[in-house]
Amino acid sequence: MPRPFELDPLFRNLATLPGVGPKGAKLMEKLVGGGKILNLLWHKPVDVIDRRFSPPVAQAPDGKICTLSVRVIQHVPAARRGLPYRVVCADASGSMTLVFFNAKKDWLDKMLPLNSDVIISGKIEHYNGGIQMVHPDALVKASARAEIPPFEPVYPLTAGITNKMVRKALAGALPLIPSLDEWLDPAHKKKNVWPNWDEALRQVHFKNAAEDSLDPQAPARTRLAYDEFLANQLALALVRRHVQKLNGRAWKNDGHLRQKILSTLPFTLTSAQVRTLAEIDDDMHAPLRMVRLLQGDVGSGKTIMAALAMMNVIECGAQAAIMAPTEILARQHAQSFMPWLNASGVHHVVLTGRDKGKQREAILNQIKSGSAQVIIGTHALFQDDITFHDLGLAVIDEQHKFGVHQRLLLSHKNKGTDVLVMTATPIPRTLTLTAYGDMEVSRLDEKPPGRKPVETLLIPQDKVEEMSLRIGTQIDKGAQIYWVCPLVEESELIDLQAAETRYDILKAKFGDRVGLIHGRLKPDEKDAVMEKFIKGDISILVATTVIEVGVNVPNATIMVIEQAERFGLAQLHQLRGRVGRGGQKSFCFLVYADRLSQAAKERLKTMRDTEDGFLIAEKDLELRGGGEILGTRQSGLPAFKLADMAVHAPLLLTARDDVKLILARDPELTSDRGKALKSLLYLMEQDQAIAYLRAG
Repeated sequence: MPRPFELDPLFRNLATLPGVGPKGAKLMEKLVGGGKILNLLWHKPVDVIDRRFSPPVAQAPDGKICTLSVRVIQHVPAARRGLPYRVVCADASGSMTLVFFNAKKDWLDKMLPLNSDVIISGKIEHYNGGIQMVHPDALVKASARAEIPPFEPVYPLTAGITNKMVRKALAGALPLIPSLDEWLDPAHKKKNVWPNWDEALRQVHFKNAAEDSLDPQAPARTRLAYDEFLANQLALALVRRHVQKLNGRAWKNDGHLRQKILSTLPFTLTSAQVRTLAEIDDDMHAPLRMVRLLQGDVGSGKTIMAALAMMNVIECGAQAAIMAPTEILARQHAQSFMPWLNASGVHHVVLTGRDKGKQREAILNQIKSGSAQVIIGTHALFQDDITFHDLGLAVIDEQHKFGVHQRLLLSHKNKGTDVLVMTATPIPRTLTLTAYGDMEVSRLDEKPPGRKPVETLLIPQDKVEEMSLRIGTQIDKGAQIYWVCPLVEESELIDLQAAETRYDILKAKFGDRVGLIHGRLKPDEKDAVMEKFIKGDISILVATTVIEVGVNVPNATIMVIEQAERFGLAQLHQLRGRVGRGGQKSFCFLVYADRLSQAAKERLKTMRDTEDGFLIAEKDLELRGGGEILGTRQSGLPAFKLADMAVHAPLLLTARDDVKLILARDPELTSDRGKALKSLLYLMEQDQAIAYLRAG
């Protein structure tokens, strides 16, 4: 089914709306996250101006928004350039002045003719013993009072876009909202007293009850949030079904290679690892494709799980690949895997973007011929020139750096490839559904025995010098330290300045024992600094958050995070996980600024009180909402426009159950409700899911 034609107006360009134009469209597109009319309709108000208060002029309070009926008494043009033009108005109770800067006289004469009755609305100021209003927000003839809405929604804005422009554009967009066949279950809709979707969308923008437009629990907002979750869960379910239908293979083996690895391990597997391995084996022994997410806190032992899972396919003569988000991590995986692969006699190669020319060609030939049984690399493994001999298992590390489509790309390299996705970023259960709803989930929720907890201490910014002296004595004893500088989302440049300043201060104290790593270094420069730190040639590594994920230096025992209040909980937890990886006692110093917001205090307190990543993730969701949970820059989570994870999460679970029922009864969505749901998928721009529906 192609996109229903009644949705076409919503997919027109923003420039076609009143008052937008080509220049405005570019700014508006940046603001609303897309160039279609639909994107503007999803842009919700964050506040509302109540224009119902209409006192007599003499009783208009200072600082309050008032809507007044007045008569124009006198025009007082500016005496000289730079001074305002004033218009004196009055009602029976007294007079007031309207103040205009840089307004054209002919416009003022037209809008405010002498002795005419007008309605003005805006903020009242008491000034020099008189009452004035600077640049009224609204100004109409007395007969046109209805043109001033009692409530005016206030929208998030960007430079060059005013609230007036957004409202004017929306006035053109709202009539284009079509009435569509209902996709909700009638009983569920009735029980929640939800309006139709088109009515809900109008209510969010121009509802007459101020609190209704803004309250996330209002029927209109919850209805739209549910619609968005329903589309998300339906799309993921269709992706999952499509992926599983691509013929899987049953990997039947006797486990002799796995046994070789297990016999070399200096530890026994935790019960969580044993349980997870059984879940992976159940998937891999069945003829369906495995698509499984392995969530494990920092240091919970995911890597050994990946190696043991790989043996299932290698024993059957196929290949396994593991893909990491950076070259440092890919090479680190190679180091971790080497003793295990050597013990089992399995040949591996490493392929990253750095491999060029003949060297790359030689690696590609080994992959193609099958002599390379395990391939370790970066997203370079997605590239078209890479042909696997027979890829049986693809392991993707730190999945949130890649999207669902990349996940599918790698598994398409070979029909029936099993996929195991690993992440050390604990994700709340509800968010797991939205990002990984197309997968089964395993959790490694216990640490290997013998791991000492990292002691977390909160340090005020003015005690940093004192702390760095104490650190000096630790360095003399052979300790290694990560020193992370603040993260400024908008600007890598400011990040860099902060890191360079700290580097200079520490270098003055400790000389060549200090290194610096940041996002602007070339990959090989980063690797060179990291290499020195791993070897112990550097004692203090000053860094921006490029060290966040997966880096393993067992000798590093101290983590300092400056301006820790700027980081999200998940990030703080990831960073803290870089230390405490050896047997020694480790510390994490969270350095904070004087004036902390309540949320920042909560975050730092949570970090001090617990090391449980899953608990931290749930707290992070509660404090920050879903959009930022993994740090906006690298998050592969869907950005919800209508739903707020912190408020609407319970609706997500209902939507998931709803989808299971729908697809059990109507797998191809051919019923009336099924067809309506296809419209919803188009509306929420989940076209890919419809393509999977067509493809079967």
